[in-house]
Amino acid sequence: MAGGFPKPLTDEVVQAADIVITMGCGDACPVVPGRRYLDWPVADPDGAPVAAVRAIRDDIDARITDLLATLPA
Repeated sequence: MAGGFPKPLTDEVVQAADIVITMGCGDACPVVPGRRYLDWPVADPDGAPVAAVRAIRDDIDARITDLLATLPA
């Protein structure tokens, strides 16, 4: 995770996606008809204690697991 950083959500990326997941992007995100949009409100880990960052990580992991369970095989 040390090398991770926020990536821009460009029109090209959204057009290539079936599901677009944002985390507090708001109205600044590109919207393409026919895509499924999910906004996951998660706390900002910047400057948070390690325990809080781990809780955020675990929350995102649980959301991903739940989403995967809803996708067709």
